[in-house]
Amino acid sequence: MVVDWALTAVFAALVLPCVLRLVRLDYTRLGHGVRHGDLAELLLVVAMVAMLSPVGGPIPAAGWQAVLALTTGWFALAWWRSRTCAHHALSAAAMLYMVTAMPHGGADHGPWLTMPAMDARVAVPLVALVAAGYFVADAAWSGVLAVRGLAVVGSGSGAGAASGQASRAVCRVAMGAGMGYMLLASAL
Repeated sequence: MVVDWALTAVFAALVLPCVLRLVRLDYTRLGHGVRHGDLAELLLVVAMVAMLSPVGGPIPAAGWQAVLALTTGWFALAWWRSRTCAHHALSAAAMLYMVTAMPHGGADHGPWLTMPAMDARVAVPLVALVAAGYFVADAAWSGVLAVRGLAVVGSGSGAGAASGQASRAVCRVAMGAGMGYMLLASAL
C-alpha cells in the first residue's frame, strides 16, 4: 500500500510540468505535433494516477478504455501520416492493453480502474513483457536526454528550457519507468 501511494504521488506530481508546458510554451513556433504530444502526456499521466491510486475512480475502466482507444487511434494516424508520434501511440496502446487485459470482476474492484486491487495477471503476459522492455529501454534513453537537457539548462543556455525539452524528457523517464513497472507487475 505504501508503494502504491508513493507511485501515485510521483505521477500526480508529473501533472504540474505537463500543465506548465501547455500554458507557457509557444506552440506556434514549436509546432502542433509538440502540443499534441504534451496533451497526450498529460492524459497518460492522469491515467497512471488513476491506475496506481489505491482509491481508484472516478472514471470507470470502460471510460478509460474509450479515451485510450481514441488516443491510440489519433496518434496511430499521426504516426502513419507523418512518421511522428510513435511513442505516444505505443504508450496509449499499452495503457489500453493494461486496462482491457486485466480482470475487472470481483466485489473489491468494481468498475473502477485500479491496479493495486488486481490479484491476477493480465491476458497474454508476453505482450506485457515485450511492452515493458520497450518502456524500460525508452526510460533509459530518455534519462540520457534528460541529463543532457538539464546540463544545457544549467549552463545558462535557455533553448532547452524555453522549448520544455528537459521537462519533457524527465516526464518521459518517469512515465517509461512507471509503465515498465506496471506491465511487469501485471505479467508476473
